[in-house]
Amino acid sequence: MSDLRRRIAENLARFERRTLEIEGRRQAAVAIVLAPTDAGLSYALTRRALHMRRGAGNYALPGGNFEPGEDAVAAALRETSEELGIALEPDAVLGLLDDFLTLGGHVVTPVVVWSHVSLTLVPNPEEVHEAWFARVEDLDHPEAPRMEPHPEGGPDILRMFAGRDWLNPPTAAWLYQFREVALHGRTARIDQVGMPAWTA
Repeated sequence: MSDLRRRIAENLARFERRTLEIEGRRQAAVAIVLAPTDAGLSYALTRRALHMRRGAGNYALPGGNFEPGEDAVAAALRETSEELGIALEPDAVLGLLDDFLTLGGHVVTPVVVWSHVSLTLVPNPEEVHEAWFARVEDLDHPEAPRMEPHPEGGPDILRMFAGRDWLNPPTAAWLYQFREVALHGRTARIDQVGMPAWTA
């Protein structure tokens, strides 16, 4: 897997990512946590706790808002630790993808993180209903990305396959860009991806 890690890191280093600075918008980060499993290289995926006020039960990557003094890397690593009980250091970060403005008004930075060893997920029930490792290989599903007309008009909704189900944006958009940029070295932008209204 060392060759794959090196290729992902090199692809991310070459990628000219887009940043967003929008006054009044909260900054947040999500982590694409890569780790070896019996099924091959996989990434951590969650369903949000069912009692949460916003996004209950939605598929999600670990992540959340910046705390004072944090940048995207620090926020992504802290949220991963708080949500999944995984402690990773900054040197585990391979790179960042484009900033993304959600319908909820957050500017989110995806952070790609690599673990050399297998990880045990310990979901925090206050935030996570369940968590598991989804195979990176499934991101290359022959029908992915699945583009579906937006029921309210506007850009199509991009969906990605995650072994169990088809994910919606914004999570699907981040995984699509990860696939294109980090895995295949292709430039892909996601700023024109449609999002279901309920993601707001």
